[in-house]
Amino acid sequence: MTAHALAVGIEAATTALAVAGMGYFLAALIAAQVFLRARRRALPVFAPGVSILKSLKGTDEGMLEAFRSHCRQSYAGEWELLFGVSALDDPAVEAVRALEAEFPERAIRLLVCPERLGTNGKVSTLAQMQGAARFDYLLVNDSDITVGPRYLERVMAHFAPQAAGAAEVGLVTALYRGRAHGTLASQMEALGIATDFQAGVLLSRMIEGGLRYGLGSTLAVRREALERIGGFVALKDHLADDYELGARVAQAGYRVALAGEVVETSVPGYGWRGFFDHQLRWLRTVRDARPAGYAGLIFTHGLMWAVLNVVASGVSLWSVWLLALSLFLRLGLAMTVGAVVLGDRQVLPWLWLLPLRDAVAMGLWVAGFAGNTIVWRGERFEVKDGRLHKA
Repeated sequence: MTAHALAVGIEAATTALAVAGMGYFLAALIAAQVFLRARRRALPVFAPGVSILKSLKGTDEGMLEAFRSHCRQSYAGEWELLFGVSALDDPAVEAVRALEAEFPERAIRLLVCPERLGTNGKVSTLAQMQGAARFDYLLVNDSDITVGPRYLERVMAHFAPQAAGAAEVGLVTALYRGRAHGTLASQMEALGIATDFQAGVLLSRMIEGGLRYGLGSTLAVRREALERIGGFVALKDHLADDYELGARVAQAGYRVALAGEVVETSVPGYGWRGFFDHQLRWLRTVRDARPAGYAGLIFTHGLMWAVLNVVASGVSLWSVWLLALSLFLRLGLAMTVGAVVLGDRQVLPWLWLLPLRDAVAMGLWVAGFAGNTIVWRGERFEVKDGRLHKA
């Protein structure tokens, strides 16, 4: 192949990918509007008792305030807060004791869960907590998740009895936004959550006619559905336990619902090494769980394909027009999902960072193909068939 033919081929490929990327941006914008319309519908009144389970290890930024938000619920039903630690010398115990003193009227229990049932320590703790939960609905979310006062009301309403013939809701999950802390890497991750990842969730929901997985920000599950898939212990060696839980509940014949409520997670003040380790862990986990979907992420990098097309075409007028249109759609998607759907106040002031964030994300996506090794809590593992193996 001559150099000229190669250049023409690269220009044609980047043009096609940039156009496909714009199609993705448009489809995600439509999916966001579909979600917003659904969110405006009145929810049924249904407030069953619910056990909130939190597996703890160490402390996170803003953790105590996140716990407090779960105690300040305007919920008509009963609820309890169960906190699980592997040992009483865990630093998180002090936060739980402070919460008990501050909210004596709330049902708060601290459980010691010393057994290590598998490679996923969080799930090992949840499996030991499952039997102690009083209610028939269990809700799991991470220790750094902060929620609004109507969180339980809006999540649990989705479990209301369905019309005759409709599949029962077995699991309810929720979108989330990230609250950055201090560093540029932290801000880039929060921006990616708001403008990229959650847009993909909304689009997959629209294309697939509903979700087939869960998000760790909220996993509210019907006990009978959980027991039908083997309980939390069945997930003890899975890194993407949230994804796997939702997938198994859906495979068991239940419906996975996406609540209109948006919660907030705390993004650590990463250095660049921590940021890259976390991103690669997530990307390689997605690639293992949904290989076709991971390959399809090629179309989500439309802005970067448009930039490469400008270079490949020698800054032709057509390529510049394509870049301008791609940037317009990318910014529109970021503002619609980040600012409107998620209510993330950090998005608009940091939009200038979006092209750099997208360039880094494209590089990390390519790196995601380069192996199965991940770093999690300072340890190296290999991800294979959804399971963790010591590297």
